[in-house]
Amino acid sequence: MKYSGIDLHSNNSVVTVMDDNDRVVAEKRLPNDLAKIIGFLSPWREELTGVVVESTYNWYWLVDGLQEAGFVVKRANTGAIKKYDGLKHSGDEADARHLAHLLRLGILPTGTILPPEHRAIRDLARKRMQLVRSRTSHILAIENIMARQQAVKITSNIIKRLTAEGVEQMGLPADVSLAIQSNLAVIITLGAQIDLLEKRLQESVGERPDYVLLSSVPGIGRILATIILLETGSIDRFAAVGNFASYARCVDSQHTSNGKKKGEGNTRNGNKYLAWAFVEAANFALRFCPEAKRFYERKKARTNTVVAIKALAHKLARACFHILKERKPFDVTRCFA
Repeated sequence: MKYSGIDLHSNNSVVTVMDDNDRVVAEKRLPNDLAKIIGFLSPWREELTGVVVESTYNWYWLVDGLQEAGFVVKRANTGAIKKYDGLKHSGDEADARHLAHLLRLGILPTGTILPPEHRAIRDLARKRMQLVRSRTSHILAIENIMARQQAVKITSNIIKRLTAEGVEQMGLPADVSLAIQSNLAVIITLGAQIDLLEKRLQESVGERPDYVLLSSVPGIGRILATIILLETGSIDRFAAVGNFASYARCVDSQHTSNGKKKGEGNTRNGNKYLAWAFVEAANFALRFCPEAKRFYERKKARTNTVVAIKALAHKLARACFHILKERKPFDVTRCFA
């Protein structure tokens, strides 16, 4: 049998094919051209156990293209791979060979390859978050200008309702007024695009049964239900509730030996969007769910505010796992028993 590893870069890839004895039978640096990469691998198509692609920011085209061409493709979870210490030589070829080597040994940490159509709508939700962050930066810019110029505290809701005429009536110097109007123009444009994306997201997921189930959780509204649903994908890919909570970054990461803490693991391993969504849900749940509020207060009394919020986020993440697994709506008595 043969095993292939691909070290993927922005404009080229190192493709390696190895045999059962870790002997390199073919290796070449190729431009990021799907036809050339498939052509290079084609002589070993029937012998290849799989092709491992490094999980970088630009893997979609390569993984989808190889799968369409009939190859068995694995996406390496690079965050979980630790190269052997003490290597004298390292480079792109060594990286590609290491991926093939891990595949041969059967110890390759892999990431899920979601269907292209699911990735497209999920990335649309991420684009909405990017636009919201950008709009927030411009809102804060106007707040800062008003604080500097007039010592006035102006809320974000007021800023969103501002017009160019309203800015002119503030009595500010001409250049300051122009600066605010520039920020305001961007805010209005971003707001229109955010509304457009939210409409499309609602059309795509609003009728899904899982979306309705997630919306039954206190603190999880329309936007958070959409993000959690799309970032989770199929709940069946998580073997247990602990795996899902870990993926959502709701559990600690630490290394212990003989009962003593020896360090921390990869605290950023997991899905940052799910982590954000469950923390947001926890903050909203405090306002609308008395049971969640009591749980938070008990935790805060023994620890601090940050730990208490994370503990509540963990509770909600576990609840969402069971909701999606069992296809039942949220049960407050079960969650906060």
